[in-house]
Amino acid sequence: MSSANNGFRTESRLERVLRSGTFAVTAELGPPKNADPAVIRQKAGLLRGWADAVNITDNQTAIVRMSSIAAGKLAFDEGLEPIIQMTCRDRNRLAMQADILGAYALGLRNLLCLTGDHHSFGNHPQAKNVHDLDSTQLIQMVVGLRDHAAFQSGEEIKGVAPRFFVGAAENPFADPADFRPLRLGKKARAGADFVQTQLVYNVPRFREFMARVCDLGVDKQIYLLAGVGPLKSLGAAKYMRDKVPGLDVPNEIVERMEAAGKGIDEKKAKAEAAKRVGIDICVELIQQMREIPGVAGVHIMAIEWEEAVEEIVTRAGLAPRPNGSAAK
Repeated sequence: MSSANNGFRTESRLERVLRSGTFAVTAELGPPKNADPAVIRQKAGLLRGWADAVNITDNQTAIVRMSSIAAGKLAFDEGLEPIIQMTCRDRNRLAMQADILGAYALGLRNLLCLTGDHHSFGNHPQAKNVHDLDSTQLIQMVVGLRDHAAFQSGEEIKGVAPRFFVGAAENPFADPADFRPLRLGKKARAGADFVQTQLVYNVPRFREFMARVCDLGVDKQIYLLAGVGPLKSLGAAKYMRDKVPGLDVPNEIVERMEAAGKGIDEKKAKAEAAKRVGIDICVELIQQMREIPGVAGVHIMAIEWEEAVEEIVTRAGLAPRPNGSAAK
C-alpha cells in the first residue's frame, strides 16, 4: 500500500477497487504457446466483466509462451485490466527495466513480481536461470522506478517514470511455515502494494497464517488476495495433494471429488460431475475467505478453464463487479 499518496500515477482499476474496501476479484489468463492473438481475445471475452484485473502469466511452468507484455496489451485492448507477471528467471536487471518502461508506455499499470519456476520444469531444461535479482529485490527496483523516478543503478529517469501498482506472491503452506508471514512482511516493506497467495484448500491452516499476518500488522501494509481454484477432476486433486510441493489439499477435498463420479458409468458424464463438484468447492472456499480478517479479495486460478470464472464469481455473490474501464 506504499503508493497511496503518490499523486503522479493514474490508479489502475484494481487499485481503485482495493482502496475502496470492496472485496476484489482477480483471475488468470495464460498466453498461448504460439503467436495467435485470437487466443487472447477469446479468453478475454470469457473473463471480461467478471474480474477486476487478470494476471497475464510469464512463461508459466518455464514453458515458452507469448510475451506477457504483448498478451497484456492485447487483453487491455479487449477491455480487460492486465496484471503483468514478471519473473526473475529469464531477465537481468537491464532487460527487466526495459520491459517495465515498455509495459507502462503501452498503458499497463499492474505488475506482479515473481521468482519464476525453475527451467528444469519446462520445455527448455538446458536454458540458464538468470536470477540477477530475487523477487523482493525486483519489488524494490519497481518501487524505486515509481516512487523515486530512478533506475536501479541510481540514475535519474528524465521524463515519464513507470508508476505501477506492485504485486507479490506468497505461499502460506511452504516450509518453514512459521517464516511465511515474516517473508510476506519483508515484501510489504520492500514496497509491494498487494499480494496473491498460492492456492488455498486447507482453510484452518490458512486462518492460522492470516492470524499471524494480522498480529504482525502486515494486513495494514499490503492488500492480500487469497488464491482459490476449481478442481477439474479427481486426478487433478490427487496430483495436487501428492505431487505438488507447497500445496496442502486435505483428504476430504479429494474424497468429495471421488464421490462426485460414483454411480456414473459414462465417461463424459463422470467428468462433468467432477467439474461441478470442483466449482462447488471453489465457491465455498471463496465464501470462507470473505470471513477471514485481513483478506481483501480472491485470486481465481482457473487454469485453461476461463469459462468457469463467470459461474464462480456469480455463485460466490461477487457479481457484478464495480464499473470502470481499464486504466488508460
